[in-house]
Amino acid sequence: MDRLLKALRDRGLFRRNRFSLRLKVRACLLYLAGLSYRDIAYVCRVVGASHVSVWRWVQRLEGVRLDVRPRSRRAVAMDETKLKVMGCQLYVWAAIDVKTRELLAIRASWQRSVLDADLFLRQVLKTCVNKPLILVDRGPWYPQALRDHRLRWRHQTFGLRNPIERWFRTLKARTRRFYNNFQTRRGLFKVELFLRLFTLWYNWLKTHQTLGAPPSLKAQK
Repeated sequence: MDRLLKALRDRGLFRRNRFSLRLKVRACLLYLAGLSYRDIAYVCRVVGASHVSVWRWVQRLEGVRLDVRPRSRRAVAMDETKLKVMGCQLYVWAAIDVKTRELLAIRASWQRSVLDADLFLRQVLKTCVNKPLILVDRGPWYPQALRDHRLRWRHQTFGLRNPIERWFRTLKARTRRFYNNFQTRRGLFKVELFLRLFTLWYNWLKTHQTLGAPPSLKAQK
């Protein structure tokens, strides 16, 4: 919480009012941990915060940038999963450093294709100073994109790819609270905002069971 508090103070994203910055940060962390806006408003009922106020505080977090630092990486696991927006299916792509457990990149798209894989790989490579081994499943959209970037890659189901599978279980544990279906007419914009906030929480705020610290903080040591 202290790290997020400092980032918010430095950027001046919250205006001063009767609600303290610590309360706002606590409410945002409760949302990222799984509570709904109304549940958080109930928790904060002593100070009179409404669920609309909590929603506004969470949206403000979009201005926080705690990016993954580019570094040499031995292996990166990639995968994608399905979510929905107003009942329409979309895909969430994610890549994780199998050693540091940092979530390197995340992206939402309406389809899975070689072009989508290529665009996602460009995001991943911005977090690497080398060309790591890429671990993927047998999705037909990967091979051509990987060859175009001249990357070494391997099909793997378990083993080194386990971290990305566990990360998706963590994501689904959160999205299951709203049945993996975003009820919003703002489409990918709302989904990508949620994913950026979830990445912030996972990399910098959530203590990883194996590492004993948030992945990005651990990687800096």
